[in-house]
Amino acid sequence: MKRIINPWRGMEGYRCFGCAPHSPEGLRMEFYEDGDEIVSVWKPRPEFQGWIDTLHGGIQATLADEISSWVVFRKFQTSGVTSKMEVRYHRPIHTSDEYIVLRAHVEEQRRNLVRIGVRITDTQGQLCTEAACVYFLFPKEKAARDFHFCDCSLDDEECNPLPEPATPARQHPDDRS
Repeated sequence: MKRIINPWRGMEGYRCFGCAPHSPEGLRMEFYEDGDEIVSVWKPRPEFQGWIDTLHGGIQATLADEISSWVVFRKFQTSGVTSKMEVRYHRPIHTSDEYIVLRAHVEEQRRNLVRIGVRITDTQGQLCTEAACVYFLFPKEKAARDFHFCDCSLDDEECNPLPEPATPARQHPDDRS
């Protein structure tokens, strides 16, 4: 897996709610390429809850929409806009979770429309949310002119953004509960 370099990092006025790294109120998502998939590992925060310890459904939809846009940036080397989105919520995501994992991939392309499938799993790997996003792709000239898109490249080094599983503490033989 390799980290995707954010092409707008450092650009004046760049404050995307989903991916701007210095937006204090934003999601500050980072993205990785893993074969055909784009991956993001994200830490839910309490300020994004809809109910106590429950990630707001609108934030989950935003996470799915944002990772879908990065599929467009990386896999098609252009930008686009969301045309349609369907979200299915299977189980709650807890804001107390250490992290969640988003995975997105191209499901289908017809001319300038691309359908992207998204899965969001919790720390235990359980499916919480699925989404299907349809994006309208801009011609590369328009993406460059209107959205300052030049390219979406990868870091050279392989990495693993997933936290290492916690090693259970060794129990002393005399400690019996």
